[in-house]
Amino acid sequence: MANTPQSQKRARQTERRTAVNKARRSRMRTFLRKVEEAIAGGDARVAAEALKAAQPELMRGVTKGVIHQNTAARKMSRLAARVKALSAV
Repeated sequence: MANTPQSQKRARQTERRTAVNKARRSRMRTFLRKVEEAIAGGDARVAAEALKAAQPELMRGVTKGVIHQNTAARKMSRLAARVKALSAV
């Protein structure tokens, strides 16, 4: 438990920041899930649109510090490759 006024304030700030980051992470995961579902559905056009919508959301997560830049790049790369393979079939 925080004892000093400063540590109490930091605890409050951390609580608020955690809630914001949790919402951002959840939003990112929703967009990624939509891409996954579109790929599983087999519709290349829908998957490409979902990927296009997910990309800015992932990059926003990077700028806000929710995920690391390399993590976002890796996720985008793998999803793009899967969507491309889907459209090639």
